[in-house]
Formats: sequence, structure tokens, C-alpha cells
Amino acid sequence: MARVFNFCAGPAALPETVLEKAAAEMLDWQGKGLSIMEMSHRSPEYVSVAKKAEQDLRDLLVIPDNYKVLFMQGGASAQFAMIPMNLLRGKKSADYINTGQWSAKAIKEAKNYCDVNVVASSEDKGFSYAPAQLGLKLNPDAAYVHYTPNETIGGVEFEYIPDTGDVPLVADFSSSILSAELDVSKFALIYAGAQKNIGPAGLCIVIVREDLLGDVIKGTPTTMDYKVVADNGSMYNTPATYSWYLAGLVFEWLKEQGGVTAMNVINLRKAKKLYDYIDASGFYANPVARNNRSIMNIPFTLKSDALDAGFIKEADARGLLNLKGHRSVGGMRASIYNAVSEQAVDALIAFMQDFASRNA
Repeated sequence: MARVFNFCAGPAALPETVLEKAAAEMLDWQGKGLSIMEMSHRSPEYVSVAKKAEQDLRDLLVIPDNYKVLFMQGGASAQFAMIPMNLLRGKKSADYINTGQWSAKAIKEAKNYCDVNVVASSEDKGFSYAPAQLGLKLNPDAAYVHYTPNETIGGVEFEYIPDTGDVPLVADFSSSILSAELDVSKFALIYAGAQKNIGPAGLCIVIVREDLLGDVIKGTPTTMDYKVVADNGSMYNTPATYSWYLAGLVFEWLKEQGGVTAMNVINLRKAKKLYDYIDASGFYANPVARNNRSIMNIPFTLKSDALDAGFIKEADARGLLNLKGHRSVGGMRASIYNAVSEQAVDALIAFMQDFASRNA
């Protein structure tokens, strides 16, 4: 069976070698006679898998020793509530930067637990840019500052890490984690849903500084207390074992590719090819400010909206799947995460050229 090129924003493409290894181990994991999905999460065998996955992630991101790495359930959306539950620490307000639908959802959820101060927003231009540092109206008494470095839907990426002084910085890296080097020490907490650059859906990675653990708001469920999760090695309750295992295989694959530095070189090259073609085409357009263009999620429009349905139909027929833009913004979107090959991007550009020549 021929594999297609998958440009889905999530659940997204996985490396073929990872899928092949998982398939080979499906019925018999390393000679144990059972699938890892059937294995107790507290067995020595599974604990070794979990520990290796964490260590590989620590190696890839050079995570300092004073940070805990948590493998949690509920996706990134569950963190919208868990962050104020765990990080308010007696304070009444938190600062948020609004750059699109995901940061807006985080803001809406946080309002259930504290006063939210929106310190900057790019809504005035349809969330097509990231606010500059000078435009952030930060509150020095805020419990934390939250932002989304890469907005998956709008394809907007911050070109800088906000300077928040002594106020803890929190970031939703769901769609850009592991795509480039990252100075974890600049953040109090990083979280990322797995289904884009980490592995299959069902898992959320939280990287949190140890000094922020242990002071949750009253009524916080035990399973949502970061300290409880950390103290129990992310196994206070049964974790998403298969997703954790597959994430570990992805981390192994990334190390084999040369790590995030090597991956970033490829990612930049893929994104440049696609943006350069879009800009020169006269038929396609990208709405995002050039200095805020995402290298992971590239939205684009056609010369006429009336051509959208035909574009999708023909792309699907050529094995170029999941290019339809998010229902809230329309148009097209190509998500070119780590596992999306340069060959896939080349194939997409070739199709776009052909489609434009026939519909100009």
C-alpha cells in the first residue's frame, strides 16, 4: 500500500520508521509475548520504557535538572485549567497574550480561576501577527504570563521569547516543540499536546520548574496537582501507556536525525521553499506578517475562494491530504511538522504549480 503525504495539523504525520517499529512490536514487545498496550505501567519493563522516553526528551531539549517532566492526559486543553490551579500560588490575576484561537481558549478557561489581564492582542489585524515586546502591558504582580509561541490555526509564530522579568513565563508549545532549539531555562512552564510533533494523541508533556510545585488552589483534583504527578513519576493513575511508548520512539528517531538542531535546518528549508513559491506565484497568498510566519503551520489562500473545493479534491486524488484550512478561517493550511518530509513539500509545490497554471 502506498503511503500518502499527510499535512494534517493534528493528529499529524508520524515518522514511517517509528510506525514500522511499533507494528513489529505490536503483538510481541521485545520477546515478552505480549503487546506493550497490555503491559502493566508499573512493571519493570514498562517503567524502563517510560524513563528512557523522559531522558531522551531531556537530552533533546537540554532540560535543566531543576525541571520536572510530566507525561499527562487531557491534551493541552486540560492545561488551560491546570495552569491557574497550580501557578496562581495565592495571587488573584494572570497575564495572557492573545494571538489566536488557542490563546483565546486558554484565556477563557483561566477566567474561571482568576482575573485575566490581556496584555496584548493581535485581534485587530485578524491574528496575523505577534505583538512586539514593547507593546506588552505586563503586570509585575501577576502570577504568571501565558502565551502561545506558535498558533496552529493562524500560522503565527513569535520571533522572540517575551521578557517578563521576575514573573513566571508559561508557554503552549504544542505545535512547535522539538522543531528547533529551545532555552527551557527562560520558562517557568512549557506544555505541549503530543499529536503534532511528539506522537499520537492522548498525551500532553508538561515541563515545569520544581519551585513552582506544591501550592495549588483549593479544590484542585489530585490528578491535576503537578506535585502529585511529579512525585509519582507521572503514574499516580494509569497513564496513556501506548502514547507514551510511541512518543519515546519518536524521541529516539529525532536523536537519530541529529536532534532538534539538525531538524530545524530541515524545517527552515521546507518552510522557505513553500513560502517562496506562495509569494512568487501571484495565485496563492499567505496572510501572516513575514517576521511571524510559522515554520510548522503554513496557511494560504487561492486567487478565488470558488477554487477551494476543486483544489482539495485534486490534492486528495494525488495523495496530498488534509490541506483544508481550519473551519474558522477557511482557505488552506499545510502543517509541515518534523515527520513531514521535504519530498512531501516538493510534491505539494509541484501540485500547486500545476493547479495554478490550469486555473489562472
